[in-house]
Amino acid sequence: MTGDNDRAMRELATNANRFMKWVHQNGAATESRTEIQRMLQQRLGDGAAQSVVSRNLPLMEQVNLQVALDAWMRQDGRTVDVHGIFVPKHHGSADLTGLITGTGSPVQLVAPAMTDLPDGPSSTRACFTRALLLVSDADGDYALFVTTGEHEPVLELEIAGLSVAKAQAVFASLDALRDELNVYRGQLVQAHAQPMGGIRLGFLDPTPMDREQLILPDDILSRIEGQALDVAAHSAALRRAGQHLKRGILLYGPPGTGKTHTVRYLLGRLPRYTRLLLQGAALHGIGPATEMARKLAPAVVVLEDVDLVARDRSFGSGDNPILFELLDAMDGAAADSDLMFLLTTNRVEVLEEALVARPGRIDVAVHIDRPDAQARAQLFRLYAANAPLEVTTKLADEVSEATEGVTASFLKELVRRSVLTAAQRDSSLPSVSADDVRSALADLLDSSQGVTRALLGAGDEHIRDSDDEVQEEHFPGVQNLDGRARFGGEPGGAGWFAYAPDSDC
Repeated sequence: MTGDNDRAMRELATNANRFMKWVHQNGAATESRTEIQRMLQQRLGDGAAQSVVSRNLPLMEQVNLQVALDAWMRQDGRTVDVHGIFVPKHHGSADLTGLITGTGSPVQLVAPAMTDLPDGPSSTRACFTRALLLVSDADGDYALFVTTGEHEPVLELEIAGLSVAKAQAVFASLDALRDELNVYRGQLVQAHAQPMGGIRLGFLDPTPMDREQLILPDDILSRIEGQALDVAAHSAALRRAGQHLKRGILLYGPPGTGKTHTVRYLLGRLPRYTRLLLQGAALHGIGPATEMARKLAPAVVVLEDVDLVARDRSFGSGDNPILFELLDAMDGAAADSDLMFLLTTNRVEVLEEALVARPGRIDVAVHIDRPDAQARAQLFRLYAANAPLEVTTKLADEVSEATEGVTASFLKELVRRSVLTAAQRDSSLPSVSADDVRSALADLLDSSQGVTRALLGAGDEHIRDSDDEVQEEHFPGVQNLDGRARFGGEPGGAGWFAYAPDSDC
């Protein structure tokens, strides 16, 4: 019993200590809340009786709002005192009405809470997460409260002390500054989904990709460039002739064939454009992303792997709500807006019915297939360019013959394994030999590597049914699951294949 009594006493002491801390914290918060109320009522005077006017912005606008506020606070004839408002955990949020009336959550006056966000490819800016701005300017004395939503991915702005019309004018001034100073204009940015919903934008390296790094037949590339680049180059003439500039391009084909690299090539050719990249869960942010693209036109909105979320119903009801939201966003832009939607998918059949039911969203659809023999030889040369390997015409042809039906990912891994094989033979790695390549290929085509081949975009369904003797002549001992030695299937669709050597496939 003594042990039980001791535990009970310790628990009682702990709870009493917590209670005293709570009393002290809430007592201090109550005093601070009264201080904040007194400060606001003294500053606002009769304006404290005016309506509190609020405005919400998407979370991804936080850095643009801060840029606008920084410029707005520096304008002549305006003084701004900046305070922070602290709300203890589990006490909800704070708003201007509660601060003015001294009601609501317990609060304390502190330094403003900030978060550091990227405002350029290599720079950041400290942004308000909860700040109370006491303003004096030509409109009078008023308060502007900035906070991030507690349960929603939004920025909440409130103004007290002004008439509704004057408060709306302040919001309009901040909107104009956000548009004028938008940090995303002309940049290449990627959307990132946030845990509570919404998206934030991060900056990507805009270094363009050389045309020589893109293995794609000229007629196919010309078809893509005609819609993506030629419309941009001749936008003024098209607009004068009353033709629409908004366009949609769909790149489809098996995984690993270079659709993403084709996109990167196109984005590198449009440096004046604002380029937004959305993929995965970030596609749920298509609404605000498209709205921003409209404001920053000319712009490109890239929607990668649309099939992965096309059937996601978590943000809507009915069949394919996310896909329909994407299509609605594409349809919402003005026809004369220089706005391009660039979609990629591995499963066009998931999208086809919806696209047919809503014509006009896609202007051209291009099939990018597995590489043909010539493309495979070019790929092998490009991937081996930085390796100590002399790629003869004979070796390139042998590799091409042995790898029919594979993607660039397979050939990239082949070069890496060839270098590793050479290093295992001689750690000084003076050179990679043709035998090293043959050994690496034998390993990749070994019967135990079926899953590896599938993950590299070359599953065993592509194993060739004939010409085994040709394979055996070029690569003795190289065999597959059933003793055959070649990947097969149909040739790569006239080489409808795209590639960039220094990036993943």
